[in-house]
Amino acid sequence: MNEPDTTNHAAAGEHKAVLKLTGMTCAACASRIEKGLGRMEGVASANVNFAAEQANVIYHPDTVTREQLDEKVQKLGYGTVRETLQLQIAGMTCAACATRIEKGLSRMPGVVSASVNFAMETAAVQYRPGETDLAELQQKVAKLGYKASLQNSSGGDQQRKQEELQRQRLRLVLSALLSLPLLYTMAAHFSFLSWLPLPELLMNPWVQLALATPVQFIVGAPFYRGAFNALRGGGANMDVLIALGTSAAYFYSLYLTIMWSLQSDNMNHAGPGPSLYYETSAVLITLVVAGKLLEMLAKGRTTAAMESLMGLQAKSAVVQRGGVELTVPLEEVVPGDLVRVRPGEKVAVDGVVEEGSSSVDESMLTGESLPVTKGPGDSVTGATLNKNGMLLVRATRVGKDSVLAHIIRVVEEAQGSKAPIQRVADRISGVFVPIVVAAAIVAALIWYLFAAPGNFAQALEIAISVLVIACPCALGLATPTSIMAGSGRAAELGILFKGGEHLERTHTVDTVILDKTGTVTAGKPELTDVVAITARSELLRMAGAAEKPSEHPLAEAVVEGIRREMPELPEPSAFQALPGYGIRAEVEGRSVLIGTRRLMEQEGVDASAGAEEMERLEIEGKTAMLVALDGRYAGMLAVADTIKPGSAAAVSRLKALGLRVLMITGDNRRTAEAIAAQAGIGEVLAEVLPEGKAEEVRKLQQQGRIVAMVGDGINDAPALAGADIGMAVGTGTDVALEAADVTLMRGDLNGIAEAIRMSRLTMSNIRQNLFWALGYNSLGVPVAAAGLLEPWLAGAAMALSSVSVVVNALRLQRVKSSDTV
Repeated sequence: MNEPDTTNHAAAGEHKAVLKLTGMTCAACASRIEKGLGRMEGVASANVNFAAEQANVIYHPDTVTREQLDEKVQKLGYGTVRETLQLQIAGMTCAACATRIEKGLSRMPGVVSASVNFAMETAAVQYRPGETDLAELQQKVAKLGYKASLQNSSGGDQQRKQEELQRQRLRLVLSALLSLPLLYTMAAHFSFLSWLPLPELLMNPWVQLALATPVQFIVGAPFYRGAFNALRGGGANMDVLIALGTSAAYFYSLYLTIMWSLQSDNMNHAGPGPSLYYETSAVLITLVVAGKLLEMLAKGRTTAAMESLMGLQAKSAVVQRGGVELTVPLEEVVPGDLVRVRPGEKVAVDGVVEEGSSSVDESMLTGESLPVTKGPGDSVTGATLNKNGMLLVRATRVGKDSVLAHIIRVVEEAQGSKAPIQRVADRISGVFVPIVVAAAIVAALIWYLFAAPGNFAQALEIAISVLVIACPCALGLATPTSIMAGSGRAAELGILFKGGEHLERTHTVDTVILDKTGTVTAGKPELTDVVAITARSELLRMAGAAEKPSEHPLAEAVVEGIRREMPELPEPSAFQALPGYGIRAEVEGRSVLIGTRRLMEQEGVDASAGAEEMERLEIEGKTAMLVALDGRYAGMLAVADTIKPGSAAAVSRLKALGLRVLMITGDNRRTAEAIAAQAGIGEVLAEVLPEGKAEEVRKLQQQGRIVAMVGDGINDAPALAGADIGMAVGTGTDVALEAADVTLMRGDLNGIAEAIRMSRLTMSNIRQNLFWALGYNSLGVPVAAAGLLEPWLAGAAMALSSVSVVVNALRLQRVKSSDTV
């Protein structure tokens, strides 16, 4: 769709781009974008349609790139639409296939990025609508010799994989039945098995041809198709190596069979048959098919975590509509529906309890084994288990918006993404096959000309062994299988990595910054002290009313504590939150200030009368807030936020991992240090404003530290985004969860150590796989070239190498809280 346009719209040498725009609110926006694009060097014309929300741009690609057009729109304050498609890829046989498809898609006009995962047989393609579409992407994949389809539902994908497994089993059975007699004839020639009876029929070349031909051209047909498609697309893959090696053995044997037959006819007797290699080609194909079957079975186990997550979902829900209760599929529930949840049933949707009371088991989400009591007004999460009471729940988030769907989506994206270390393997795989073919030819020539002069059969065996032993399957599986197994197991432990790159990056972290409120502490402070200079009732009434509109945890604690004494509080006529300082409000015509010393100094309030009392409270680890009424100091309120039960143990674990641990907070230093001491944290960054948290992260990064920021609030989002790894406590806000790279679903700081440890174990597993895969190929090729490997042994070794890599990755699924790999 973005091909050079030689119509009257674009002259020769010019390109036409269609930009889908976002952020326009009126015709003036369209005019601004049009002028901005039109003034760019290399742009012949730009036309922006406000109604269609798109821009048609004619440009010279030698002067300005398509990406620069996008950047210009963004600089003007608007956006361009980019969409992502998840494709299911069929026909890949090795990492070289994945690399070819990825390169082919990435070079398409309109494609921003493409990532192909060989282990999951998927492709994630980010593209610009209007320049390309699903049909063109599918056509491109088809030209490369593969098949792409829009990724199906998990159930559909599972069915497809089961059908493929069944086909592979049938191929193996057919291939094994026909190859076993050929293998028997080969084994009978070994000196230590010379006692085996050898039927003359099996030694007949025509009988061997009859057995080998179906294996070569029926069972082996996918290898020929794959090789043809790869070569047609200008590349080479595992299929090329298998097709070359087995075809050489088969057709050389066919040539010898015909020659023997002609000689036998001329001599009027059959005579002994020649040395043939039908068993080599047939057994090779059988071993490769067996290896692929084992590989598929093992790869299927890497998605066990995903399947268990999906299995948590309820399949149906009982909803009230028009006064009648109906059982409907979960997909038909809409926000606002009233859902009945009986004892022993799973909560079908995320929602709020309207009626009833019960205990709900939320262990799948929080890891907490004790059920949580739920009543009217409390929120519930889909897939949790209702234990004993009847609940009527108002659905708020359903389908793809639910918490469980979010977890599944994050895990899927992580498993389908590529870690940077995988790029190395991909680059090697991309050039490996041509090098192997060249090495096989050179090895065969050396044997034919020097090592065994004139012995074509020996040279052929050497070439076949080199071709087969060097298949880069294990190399292609080394990284993605570990990422799939590692991220899946992490999800089961309540840790969500948003992508393979974050799973890889986390293991390098050497510094952890912990936000205080809601992260180190429970985040639910209580009002503990009231120090009044004026009348206590007046202080409480004014302070409680002023804090009512605030959503800050400290404000909520103040209001809740005051309401125990006086349930009725007036409404403020004005309210202003002052982040990092406190609040300003007007209640019943009076000015109310509540906050820090700095706020009082800034507003000219003399609060020195409370200095000594404030210092005492802060030493006790309490947060003291000064109160001023009509510009005069009136007293102070103190709240205490206790640390979470597991915080001290978690900090100890982090230190044991060799990490530097700091706590950051907007609280005053005395309070912060008191809390830090309880948690075992030696370094404290106190009195830091929300915008200052990101700056503190940058300072540590400038010192060469790899920083993980852990938080749960909206004010933590910039720091989470700026850190090398942002970790959001799962009980926190949606904004923090979106900004983070890792989500700790259970709200427990032990999840930080688990996340870092899981990353280290996964990276160690990847290195083991890469070392094995590269070492296997590096050693296997010269061993085969030296004539020390029979072709069938090379085939067996190649098949086992892929299986061993996947099995090693599966060890990650057995990792428990204190295991090592």
